[in-house]
Amino acid sequence: MNRHIKLLLQRALINILILLGAFTVQTCVFPLLPMFSAVPNLLLILTFSFGFIYGRKTGMLCGLAAGVLMDLFYTGPFGFYCLIFLYIGFFNGIFNKYYYNDFIQLPLILCAVNELIYNFYIYVLRFLVRGKLDIGYYFMNIVLPEMVFSLIFTLFLYRVFLGANKRLDVIEDKRGTNVA
Repeated sequence: MNRHIKLLLQRALINILILLGAFTVQTCVFPLLPMFSAVPNLLLILTFSFGFIYGRKTGMLCGLAAGVLMDLFYTGPFGFYCLIFLYIGFFNGIFNKYYYNDFIQLPLILCAVNELIYNFYIYVLRFLVRGKLDIGYYFMNIVLPEMVFSLIFTLFLYRVFLGANKRLDVIEDKRGTNVA
């Protein structure tokens, strides 16, 4: 049992480091690159990927952590980002039963749908309630470029998350703790 807890903590630590790295790159590195007109939402990619790969509980935990980071570093009511990331982690965890190692089409579809839901949530609760009704401008100049960049980054990051998951599974299998 002690070995199982150690491996579980190791997996959790790796996931936390990935989350912090994604947050740092998204908020500190990408805005400094002048070639990007939009920034891919790495936390969204991470949340839906973890939900899709590991299931609802892990997706929700990742979403909660990503939401807390966003709420701590951005203005607005606390819990604004927690709520949307929590739901994204949960709903993508439902698709865990369709998870296959080399199946990239579903993660790309999930990325596009999640980007639309996330940005619609932002639009309704940040802009529409203040009377800013130009959804066409918002979609063409903010949503669409972010979605394109997120889809491109999903092609690479999903493979990285999948590879890390496979390596951790191999380590757990060698030690005899992964029963599934």
